[in-house]
Amino acid sequence: MTNGCQSSINYREIDSILEDFDYNKSYLIAMLQKIQEIYKYLPEDAMTYIGEKVDGLSPATVYGVATFYAQFSLEPKGKFEIKVCDGTACHVRGSMPVLNAIRNKLGLKEGQLTCDNGLFSLETVSCLGACGLAPVVVINDKVYPQMTSDAISIVLDTLLKEEN
Repeated sequence: MTNGCQSSINYREIDSILEDFDYNKSYLIAMLQKIQEIYKYLPEDAMTYIGEKVDGLSPATVYGVATFYAQFSLEPKGKFEIKVCDGTACHVRGSMPVLNAIRNKLGLKEGQLTCDNGLFSLETVSCLGACGLAPVVVINDKVYPQMTSDAISIVLDTLLKEEN
């Protein structure tokens, strides 16, 4: 298991997803998307299970598809998924200080993607398609334009207060 996490896969739930797609290997990407919606990542046990249950697939094939597409994560994600754009416009307008402010606020070490409490995960992306609003941060599909270190700190404080 990646990240030392124990598997807590609900195989009945996975079977229900596979049934929804008639156990048809042509729908593998859609199956993986549904599983990722539930678990916030693709657990290794779930991928192995799909490879064993769907005719014409193997666990290796499922893993190959999951690692090919950037939309899939093999690491657990937090309740709040933070994406910091580091494309050219965002970088030039200060995305790195914003990224560092997030890391500091959340206590994330370099290379650590998810907080120990599972509340936040952080990643940099090459482009969010909002260059005119640079630097941009997206949290669970909500766009935060023209971010600064101080502004992102306020956003994170607000999210933390809502959780308490």
